[in-house]
Amino acid sequence: MKVMVDENLPPALARALAALFVDKHQVVHLRDRFEAAVSDVRWISELNREGGWVVLSADRRIAKNKAEQQVFRSSKLIAFIFAPGLQKSSVMKKMERLMAMWETMEKQVPLVSGGAMFEIQMKGNKFRQI
Repeated sequence: MKVMVDENLPPALARALAALFVDKHQVVHLRDRFEAAVSDVRWISELNREGGWVVLSADRRIAKNKAEQQVFRSSKLIAFIFAPGLQKSSVMKKMERLMAMWETMEKQVPLVSGGAMFEIQMKGNKFRQI
């Protein structure tokens, strides 16, 4: 899996995931790939052209803002977005939930079409489709 961690999550989280999955997945933070303040529409479009990317986000605007939602929904990308309660949680809590859900995420990706968005919930072992 190629995973893009958006700018609403710390680069350290992306580096930790990259180190943990060094031989299995490519994990990159948005700031390591694009300039600061790049528009969501631009990076979504660019990753879509490359194909094969999964987005890990703490930014629900992708699911709510009409322009961003339209570009994402028509893309080949798949997003996993932290639930609002997790967005406010510590990095440690985010990482804990992410690790608890990682294998489920790996299994989910090949089963869905591009443009799909899922919420990583505070509890449980399933994603909620957005």
